[in-house]
Amino acid sequence: MMIPRHLRTALCAAALAVSAIPAHAQLTIDMTKPSFEPVPIAIANFGGDAVGAEMAAVIRNDLQSSGLFRSIPPGSFIQQNISANAAPRFQDWRQVGATGLVVGQISQAGGSMKVDFRLWDVVASNQAAGLSFNSQPNNWRRLAHIIADAIYKRVTGEEGYFDTRVAYVGETGPLNARIKRIAIMDQDGANNRYITDGRTLALTPRFSPTLQEIVYMAYGEGNAPPRVYLQNIDSNRRELLGNFPGMSFAPRFSPDGAKVAMSLSQDGNTDLYEMDVRGRGMRRLTNTPAIDTSPSYSNDGTQIVFNSDRGGTQQLYVMASGGGGEKRISFGDGRYATPVWSPRGDYIAFTKIMGNSFGIGIMRPDGSGERLLSNGFLVEGPTWAPNGRVLMYFKQQPNSGGRAGSVSLSAIDITGRFERQVPTPTDASDPAWSPLIPQ
Repeated sequence: MMIPRHLRTALCAAALAVSAIPAHAQLTIDMTKPSFEPVPIAIANFGGDAVGAEMAAVIRNDLQSSGLFRSIPPGSFIQQNISANAAPRFQDWRQVGATGLVVGQISQAGGSMKVDFRLWDVVASNQAAGLSFNSQPNNWRRLAHIIADAIYKRVTGEEGYFDTRVAYVGETGPLNARIKRIAIMDQDGANNRYITDGRTLALTPRFSPTLQEIVYMAYGEGNAPPRVYLQNIDSNRRELLGNFPGMSFAPRFSPDGAKVAMSLSQDGNTDLYEMDVRGRGMRRLTNTPAIDTSPSYSNDGTQIVFNSDRGGTQQLYVMASGGGGEKRISFGDGRYATPVWSPRGDYIAFTKIMGNSFGIGIMRPDGSGERLLSNGFLVEGPTWAPNGRVLMYFKQQPNSGGRAGSVSLSAIDITGRFERQVPTPTDASDPAWSPLIPQ
């Protein structure tokens, strides 16, 4: 959904020293440092409309869930009913430990909602950022995500990721007869809806770079082979991309959205192929007796990472996007699967299988710097937030008998410090994070 808006931005440097605040306190955070403290921030309910309290709650949840901010409880605020149109009493906010203060004002006119927002630097006693939006009243939740993104960017210097969606497989029913439907929701779990009806198994959704379409695999009725579909998110219009018997893993878009890479099983071999999305032309990228699966393009589209057992065990390889020049990049203990290239190009995320345990890890594209971020009974299928600083994946917990139990989504930042469960109405697996929604 496109949101028309008028935007003004003001950025101010925090150059003034304030003796009441410790010298290290500031409204910035450097995520590249091995240790840092979350930024204490106060987020006041927006004035002028009842929805203002709900908008503030969404912003608090977004920032707190990132692990980079510590939201100060509203019950501790000294200054109440603060307006976005006047400077706050900075000393009151220093007393409650805030380095940043978020305020907002809502007004309604002619069926449109105007939202003014300001981020105050409590340390420097000045305005750090300011935005103004005009939109439809029912877009209030999305406006809250956009504001949270603006705060995140001002404080961290990185793009935010709150104004995004997640596609996933919603699972219901007994484990031996699962109903699996493709669902889409906001990244915080709100606005959940299903785009397949559950009459057949639907698996492995992936967003296009333009956000308008997802590609997924669905099995036919009875013993019909799996098919790959393109579906428009807003209109729900669906078209068949291809019928590929024996396909192993989900197709994945190239960065420009023009091509899809996938693995196909034909004549006893499982190799990688690339299809032109509109012309439907197909070309083979690998041709070996090994099992080559799970391709993912680099952010610039020039390379593909995939996993293969060509060396005897399941490992990660990188090759040119047109095929050729394969080079192994994983050399640790265990097996590697489901590699996904970061949108920034600096890391490759993967699933690692070590005996009976699983882990989610990252490494650089040359294989150096491998780190595990999370591990457990079953953790699998990482997907990147569009800023390349957070991963989402699915996690299965053992039941009381030690067997597979419930399945849920989790998110973790690339430092491995901040992990959280992502709410879904049912069991959930195989998430795919969208790009930022166009504004």
